[in-house]
Amino acid sequence: MASVKLGGASDVAAVTSEIQDIVESLKSAVEQKLNRSLNVYRAISYRSQVVAGTNYFIKVAVGDPDECIHMRVYQPLVHTGESVSLVSIQTDKRLLDEIEYF
Repeated sequence: MASVKLGGASDVAAVTSEIQDIVESLKSAVEQKLNRSLNVYRAISYRSQVVAGTNYFIKVAVGDPDECIHMRVYQPLVHTGESVSLVSIQTDKRLLDEIEYF
């Protein structure tokens, strides 16, 4: 997991299998928000923020080698029994665009 700064988002980290699984679980929600099918859909990197659960800010490749989106995903604490949810998407991102809090 990425190193966490108190009260803020972590440094950018390489994708883990857990992050890719989260991204995959939200593919249909992302396609619905984008109003298109995604043949390319692969997490590239992420940042996290610990709150009452975890916010993930994830860069995802969605098209040509440079086309990306940034996803904000919320994963509640396990004891709540709630599932991970897509909070927001930023479009028109590129591989070199920094993942920022949104």
